[in-house]
Amino acid sequence: MSKHIDPDSLELDKLSQLPETQEEWVRRMSLEVLKVTRSELYLDFRYLDMALSALALTPAEGVRGMGTDGSRLLAQPDRLLRLSRRNPVLLNREFLHVVLHCVFRHPFLIGQHQPALWDLACDIAVESVIDSLDKKSVRRIQTLLRQRTYSQLKEKCRVLGAEPIYRALAAGMYDEGQLAKLQREFRTEDHRFWPSPDSSSQPQIQALSNQWQKIGERMQTDLETHAREAGEGGDDPLTLQVQAANRSRRSYRDFLRKFAVLREELHADPDNFDLTFYTYGLSLYGNMPLIEPLESRETRKIEEFVIVIDTSYSCSGELVKNFLRETYSLLQQADSFFRHTNIRILQCDDGVRSDQKITSEEELARYMFRFQLMGGGGTDFRPAFQYVDDLIAAGEFTHLKGLLYFTDGLGRFPARRPNYDVAFLFLGDQYEDADLPPWAMKLVLDEEEFRTGKKPEAPALADALALEDEEQDEMPIL
Repeated sequence: MSKHIDPDSLELDKLSQLPETQEEWVRRMSLEVLKVTRSELYLDFRYLDMALSALALTPAEGVRGMGTDGSRLLAQPDRLLRLSRRNPVLLNREFLHVVLHCVFRHPFLIGQHQPALWDLACDIAVESVIDSLDKKSVRRIQTLLRQRTYSQLKEKCRVLGAEPIYRALAAGMYDEGQLAKLQREFRTEDHRFWPSPDSSSQPQIQALSNQWQKIGERMQTDLETHAREAGEGGDDPLTLQVQAANRSRRSYRDFLRKFAVLREELHADPDNFDLTFYTYGLSLYGNMPLIEPLESRETRKIEEFVIVIDTSYSCSGELVKNFLRETYSLLQQADSFFRHTNIRILQCDDGVRSDQKITSEEELARYMFRFQLMGGGGTDFRPAFQYVDDLIAAGEFTHLKGLLYFTDGLGRFPARRPNYDVAFLFLGDQYEDADLPPWAMKLVLDEEEFRTGKKPEAPALADALALEDEEQDEMPIL
């Protein structure tokens, strides 16, 4: 008896033996070109291993060169094949350009920026990094326009990051004709695929941003480790921009938690007893559970610390207010305060101008709504520390965890280390820490985030900010 043959399988065999169409061949070969390009970049930039592999390589029609949506690298197939033969260095640069946009999280930070200026600022920032890399795979001669632009922007920006460049462009540094020339010079990627801030899929966009945040932090660690091993300063443009990109509200939230303490408080702890035996006892005996719930638990919350606001003439009043609003919002997380909390908010320039005691969330909310900036003189950090030492001596603090000093860094520091932790918070690239004492911690915040702060709309803001749950372990200092 002859063996039965499925007709459907015959059709599949015939289809599998058919030759490729021109379109299929172009697509397959363009994908191979992207893989070869990625491999070449791997060899020159080992610290980019996670970043280079994070984007799915996707040949696609309708793309002007290359582009990305944060999860895929999109590229026009025919152009890929032409560039691979005629100008492989340009192909490498475009691939790296797309990847660095994601590492710096440019596609996710458009916010309230003007789209055209933001696109240009991001392109200039990324191209300045690539132009600084002394590797054959991406090396090219800089045009006079590029050299002049970098030189002019460095006079305005400590780091040629997207945010400082955007502020310089938005301030009218160049006229419309000059901006058009810069767009032609620096435009490398198709930004139309970047996530829209008005998109309905914000959770997915935030997840992508968080993924690139982790990649950026890993990359920063690798770069700093390599710099230490090589005996270098770690002040190259790539390292500086990665460090700037990793400044965020999340890092500030984690930093605030350094000032939380572990205490036992009266509170039922359902996580530490077995509900099965508890309910079984109630069902068996009527009113006698076999295991009583624990009546206390250990929690990490804010108990005692000091916030000092530099209100000297060199600090912007708007930035100070937005910093306080951000601190208020972060402290509004559920269970941030013990029942007995002691927070002091000082305003200080060359002397202490205001002292507000906060013992509850409600008092913090009222203070925020009635907040007025006091000061405007010179900057001297010593009076604030002396004032806090006097409060300790007077018994106002029993377990002071630490002191946060929000400033631009332009002032005189105490000669000796106090008996509590001290952290200085700086904004963006507008700080000088050459004289920062070795005992002081430092966190550099993203100035643009605090420039766009909004005033709370109601005293109860616990539900106004949907902050993700954080692990209860103490976070490391950045």
